[in-house]
Amino acid sequence: MGIKILGIETSCDETAIGVVEDGRRLRANVIASQVELHARYGGVVPEVASRQHVLEIIPVLEQALADGGIGLEELDAVAVTYGPGLAGALITGLNTAKALALALGVPLIGVNHLEAHIYASWLTQHRPDESPGFPLACLVASGGHTDLILMEGHGQYKLLGRTRDDAAGEAFDKVARILGLGFPGGPEVQRAAQGALGLERLPRAWLGDSLDFSFSGVKTALLHLAHQRGIYPLAGAGSTVTEAEARRLVMELAAAFQESVVEVMVRKLLTMAEARNARGLVLGGGVAANTLLRQEVARCSPLPVIIPPPVLCTDNGAMVAACGAFQYQRGQQHGLDLDVDPSLSLGDD
Repeated sequence: MGIKILGIETSCDETAIGVVEDGRRLRANVIASQVELHARYGGVVPEVASRQHVLEIIPVLEQALADGGIGLEELDAVAVTYGPGLAGALITGLNTAKALALALGVPLIGVNHLEAHIYASWLTQHRPDESPGFPLACLVASGGHTDLILMEGHGQYKLLGRTRDDAAGEAFDKVARILGLGFPGGPEVQRAAQGALGLERLPRAWLGDSLDFSFSGVKTALLHLAHQRGIYPLAGAGSTVTEAEARRLVMELAAAFQESVVEVMVRKLLTMAEARNARGLVLGGGVAANTLLRQEVARCSPLPVIIPPPVLCTDNGAMVAACGAFQYQRGQQHGLDLDVDPSLSLGDD
């Protein structure tokens, strides 16, 4: 029988639990999303998210065990995200994991949320450590992070690029609000951009030879352009823009923003891969679900590209379980004194 790991993820607004066998076989992946709950506020409200995790965690656990056809007594370890993320949200998942590990007498494994996004690629048909092999150039775009990380081996990371201001996901959310689109911003901007003619162009922040990112400027440029075109503020007094014209402009600006962000991420990822002699590319995090990003990386890269399906790009418990499985194999575990770390990073600068 294989090693069975339960993974718990509550870093933001998804209550998610997955079961993975031997680090690669997906047995269950249950996600209770809070999107509708937070949509009315235009963003995640931390206190609301924390309370909802408390309500959802046990039903999600029961469903994951049922979907996986597994009993608690069959688990070999419990893995849980302990950072980065919202402190109150993380506490719910961590305390649940501690209770399970203590009751079952199995190891507790604390998982870095960013590392877990990388290990989502081990749940595909690929095994990146064997083909194409290390080192791997990783783009992790999740929450407040847009990081370029060189993975030199299991548990071995170098942080080579990060955002200096807004992360890509945060910028998508803010642009969606400017354009009067819904929450979360990434899928809404992508949806609005479909069918646009691409007549508008927004700036790209290259930052010289740096591998860092900056998306605040392109967001501000879009804001000014939307104001000039008469579609921001959305109910601006005296606006002569027709409803049909406003829709067209929103589509054009959404497409222009998406193209700007994707071009910068793809080029910097490829630059890092070449400079560090990477053998392949791995993408993870919610922004990696973006269709244009997935297409452009595959089109431009001379190296093998591994991107999980969208359901494994957004926050989920299966990726936590997969990451935890490889830590388990290396003998890494944590004590019951493990605490949350909302500002946890991955890799050395």
